[in-house]
Amino acid sequence: HRHHFARQDLTQSLIMIQPILYSYSFYGPPEPVLLDSSSILADRILLMDTFFQIVIYLGETVAQWRNAGYHDMPEYENFKQLLQAPLDDAQEILQNRFPMPRYINTEHGGSQARFLLSKVNPSQTHNNLYNWGQESGAPILTDDVSLQVFMDHLKKLAVSTAS
Repeated sequence: HRHHFARQDLTQSLIMIQPILYSYSFYGPPEPVLLDSSSILADRILLMDTFFQIVIYLGETVAQWRNAGYHDMPEYENFKQLLQAPLDDAQEILQNRFPMPRYINTEHGGSQARFLLSKVNPSQTHNNLYNWGQESGAPILTDDVSLQVFMDHLKKLAVSTAS
C-alpha cells in the first residue's frame, strides 16, 4: 500500500487515510456523511470509498424492500433509481481508478458488511446503546473506544497536573 500511497495525488492519498462515506436517500441527492456508526441508518444506502475497496451497503429497510421486489414494480420507479444511483457512482470510480478497487455490495446483516463496520467510528456500541434515548445508527460490537471517548480522555490528561 505504501507504493500506491506515494504514487497517487493528494485527493487519492487522503481517501486512503480517511475513507469517504456517501449517503443515498429519498430526501435529496447523495451527500457525504461522517464515517461514524450514527450514519448507518435503516432507510439509507451507503457508498464507502477506501481507495482499495468500494463498498455499497443497503440499510435494513432498503434491503427488505429490495428483497420484496419493490424496485421491479412500476409504481416504485423512484426506489429503483435510488438503488441504481450508488451502483452508477461506484462504476465510475471503478473505471477511473488504478489499481482497480475491490467491489463489495452488501446489506444490513450481510457477511460482507464487516468491511464497512470495521472502518466506521464506533460511537454507538453494545455498551452505550441505551444511553442515546433515540435509535439512530447501528450499534457496533467492538471493544474499541469511540473517537469522542478518546478525545475526552486526552483532554483530561492534558489538563491534569502531573505528580
